[in-house]
Amino acid sequence: MATAKKPAAAAKKPVAKAAPKAAPKKAVAAPKKAAPKAAAKPAAKAAAPKKAAAPKAAAKPAAKKPAVKRTPNAAFMKPLTPSAALAEVVGAKPLPRTEVTKKVWEYIKKHKLQNPENKRNIDADDKLKVVFGGKKQVSMFEMTKLISGHLK
Repeated sequence: MATAKKPAAAAKKPVAKAAPKAAPKKAVAAPKKAAPKAAAKPAAKAAAPKKAAAPKAAAKPAAKKPAVKRTPNAAFMKPLTPSAALAEVVGAKPLPRTEVTKKVWEYIKKHKLQNPENKRNIDADDKLKVVFGGKKQVSMFEMTKLISGHLK
């Protein structure tokens, strides 16, 4: 019974497209063993581009998708009025949340407030200490949270 099941399984493999892929691999491997190394390298190089060309051609149509232009979220683009403490850093006029963050980073870089040992931390000066709730040092992720509390 065991011998009868094995030929039946082998008969299904050629139908499942597994056998054609296995056949070229065996053909490439056989000349390497039988022929000297110098003869095997040109054969392998000649066979390799043919194999590589077929999958790339199939992959290109799947990779090409129509470019969809991203639209910004309206909540980020809504102008918000900064508090008096934040206005000393970014200005008093209403700005979108994204612009407020940009202006705070400009202020930080202009006054060299990034911690030189860990650039993710910001060392607050007098103006930013008020915005950061009295903290001397905050991480860049905590900074955005603290800034959002100063926007109306």
